Amino acid sequence: MTLDDRTSGDVPPNVSSIPLSDPKARPGGDPSIGTLVRDATAHLSTLFRAEVALAKAELTTEAKKAAVGAGLILVALTVALYASLFFFWFLGELLSEWLPRWAAFGIVFLILLVAAIITGLIGYRVFKRMTGPTKTIDSVHHLSDVLPGGHDDAQVRPGADLRKSSQPYKG
Repeated sequence: MTLDDRTSGDVPPNVSSIPLSDPKARPGGDPSIGTLVRDATAHLSTLFRAEVALAKAELTTEAKKAAVGAGLILVALTVALYASLFFFWFLGELLSEWLPRWAAFGIVFLILLVAAIITGLIGYRVFKRMTGPTKTIDSVHHLSDVLPGGHDDAQVRPGADLRKSSQPYKG
């Protein structure tokens, strides 16, 4: 096997030099405007995708909590409706052996009402613990640190209309 056999392939046999600077840079060493715009666009696109992914992850968690809360409320309604028709009829008849019939069924009704209220309150508590996408909101507030011209004294508040800004653009 000769030297030519080993070097025939995708690898060039002789590497004259390794570039130590950006080959797309202009003769002065600075990258061209087109390269800067392309890089900025790529970075902003990556940043935007990361923000969307964070918001999606947080909202998915909150949607799961909402589903649990809704499920508990539906369970409360189902228990209040169906259980009163079957099991608690039996309980009313059993209590009517020792109490007047109206008192026995009144007690059964109160038991069902308390069970429905407790289950409903637990479901409400689950809904109350839900929060907004706080990590995404914090991350968006810190975008001014990353974007050019973002170190002004002006703060962007959530819900502020950026088109009506009285300050000129300092780019």
